[in-house]
Amino acid sequence: MSDCAVEGSGAEPGSHPLGPLTPLGTADGSLSLHSGHFQEAFHSSAGALAEARAKFAQPAELKRFGAGSTLRVLDVCVGLGYNSAALMTELDQPRLAWWGLELDRRPLELALAHPSFRRLWPEPVLRRLEALQHQGAWQDSGGAGTLLWGDARQTLAQLPAHSRFDLILHDAFSPSRCPELWSEEFLSALAQRLAPGGRLLTYSRAAAVRGSLRRAGLTMRSLLPAPGQRQEWSSGTLAQRPNPVEPLPEHGPGWQPLSAMEEEHLHTRAAIPYRDPHQQDAATAIRQRRGEEQERCALESTSAWQRRWIGTSMGKSSGISR
Repeated sequence: MSDCAVEGSGAEPGSHPLGPLTPLGTADGSLSLHSGHFQEAFHSSAGALAEARAKFAQPAELKRFGAGSTLRVLDVCVGLGYNSAALMTELDQPRLAWWGLELDRRPLELALAHPSFRRLWPEPVLRRLEALQHQGAWQDSGGAGTLLWGDARQTLAQLPAHSRFDLILHDAFSPSRCPELWSEEFLSALAQRLAPGGRLLTYSRAAAVRGSLRRAGLTMRSLLPAPGQRQEWSSGTLAQRPNPVEPLPEHGPGWQPLSAMEEEHLHTRAAIPYRDPHQQDAATAIRQRRGEEQERCALESTSAWQRRWIGTSMGKSSGISR
C-alpha cells in the first residue's frame, strides 16, 4: 500500500510526505517499504508480490478482456508499483488505458533502484514504470498511461470528466492511519468513476469502508487470503458497480460472499464512516469527527459483535479475538 494524501495536504511532489522510508523484506522475498510518517508498512509481511497478485490481479479476472478491447485502470496510490505491474505482466490481448495517483515520488524510485524488484517484471513492464518515474507517462504499442502527482482527493478531479474505469486499485495506508482516502466522500467519488461492471479492489475489510461502498451502490464480495497469509475472516474487498447483463458471481477466483459475521459487522459502531465533506480536512479532524459520531450512535459496539462470534467455527477460523 502507499498513500496519496497527507495530513495538512498541499504537499509538493519533491517533498517527503511519507517521512523516512525504510526497506523491508517480505516472506515471499519481495521488497516492501515502511513509512515513518504513517508508521506502517506498504504491504503485508506475507509478501508484497503475493499480495498484489491475490488481492488485485487475480480478482480482476483479466481474461474477461479480450483482443480488440481496452482495459481502463485507475491505480490509487501507486507506491512501489506492484499492483499495476502485476496486472501488466498478466495482461495479454487488450489495450491498456492506465491512470495512477500518487503523492510521493520516492517509493517508485527506490523500487526501480532495487535489483530484486526489477527481476520480478518483464522488460516492457519495467520500461513503463521507468517512464512513469521520469516523465509521469508512458506510451507504447500496448496502450498509454499517465501518473498524476499530488493529493488524490484533488488529482482524482483532474482525470478526464468522461473517464470510467473497469478496474480501480485502491491501496492507501490503512483507514485509521489515513482516513482522508477512505472517507465516505472519496469512496463515493471513486464509485462514480466505475463503468457498469467495473470493480474496485482493496485490501481493506473495514466496516467503515464497506459501508461507504455499499451506500455508493456497489455490490461486495470478500477477498480470500493470499498464499502464505494467515487464515482470517477476510483479506479485503471486491466492490462492483452492478451490471444487469453480467451480474457478479457469488464465488470467483479469490473471492466469496460476505459471511453472516461480516454482514453483522456492517451494523456495528465500526461501520460509522469517515467523513471529509470538503475533501480537504486533516486526518486528525476526520478521526475526531468519526469518534464523536460513534459516541452518539445507538449501534452495537464492535466488542459485543466480537464476543458474539468468539467460539463459533467461523470466529475460530477467522482469527477474531478480544
